[in-house]
Amino acid sequence: MIKFLILATLLIGLPLFGVWMAGYPAARYLEFPPQTRYVVQAPFSWSAFAVIALSILAIVSPLGFKGYQSYITTPSLKSPALSRPYPWWGWLGVTVGIMSWILAWSRFSWFTACQPHTFSLLWFSYIIVINALCRARTGHCLLTDRSGFFLLLFPVSAAFWWFFEYLNRFVQNWYYAGVDFSPWTYFWYATLPFSTVLPAVLSTRQWLLSFNWIRQAYGNFRPLSFPRPRPAAAVVLLLSAAALTVVGIWPDYFFPFLWISPLLVIVCLQALMGEPHILSPMAQGDWSGAVSAALAALVCGGFWEMWNYFSLAKWHYSIPLVHRFRIFEMPLLGYAGYLPFGLECLAIGSMLERLMPHPKSRART
Repeated sequence: MIKFLILATLLIGLPLFGVWMAGYPAARYLEFPPQTRYVVQAPFSWSAFAVIALSILAIVSPLGFKGYQSYITTPSLKSPALSRPYPWWGWLGVTVGIMSWILAWSRFSWFTACQPHTFSLLWFSYIIVINALCRARTGHCLLTDRSGFFLLLFPVSAAFWWFFEYLNRFVQNWYYAGVDFSPWTYFWYATLPFSTVLPAVLSTRQWLLSFNWIRQAYGNFRPLSFPRPRPAAAVVLLLSAAALTVVGIWPDYFFPFLWISPLLVIVCLQALMGEPHILSPMAQGDWSGAVSAALAALVCGGFWEMWNYFSLAKWHYSIPLVHRFRIFEMPLLGYAGYLPFGLECLAIGSMLERLMPHPKSRART
């Protein structure tokens, strides 16, 4: 619990402290609902696009090539579990999801009052469908095997994403259209879809891990370790805190740290406390957990952006320096942000698991 409090304090306090020290009016960052546009993003830059794109490729390409090799050479799992029927509640999720999709992208006058809420229905349906797919494939899923933990993910997810909404106030990389609510109505309207983020990403991750090519590719990858982990964690924590402090002062250059810094803060706090963290298995060369989380967020990101595109209540992006080559509303390089975001989802999920360990793990201890 102490890590949650430290993390929340840093995420809330450091960006606000930075803009206050710079002499910016702090009140505009606390506006609710956020409506004022006060950040003017830098125009597109080919040089910045090239540098960022090459940096992303340098990190992702070795992992992608290894995954592709494994995908085309690793045979599928042969298990009786593969012949399980698709659950009835999964078909219910498919039905509700299709109906919600049609209503979200239509403009029926009789449905106008309810249309802003279709996004939540889409994601509740997605969560049910992906759990049903996992259940049919392996006989297990979060929804049925760990119902208490699964249900806890929803309120935690809402709080989790509200932190990103808060951090976005300092860079204003996305903003909402088609919503005009009072503060209280806006809070409840937003909290409902925010609650689906962690269940969607972590359920998708479990489904991805049912494909043995991921474990074959990344279960025995290159070890990643530091000879002096605690001093390294202290240095990275200070650098991450500094980035959060200045993100509102120079948003054109520090906006990527909106996604990177929270992850680094969580991992560094755990390392300093001598606790295992989501990057610990990498020291033995096991990257499968981290890669599956990043891929899960990217898969969910594709659905988020697609379903958002023709929705009535939606968001738009304004990304400095790289805002070009859009796929739906999101600029191409913006999809890279889903990769560290998936690790953040896994980090929060892992911290919750320690509070609510699996019954089988308790029995072993």
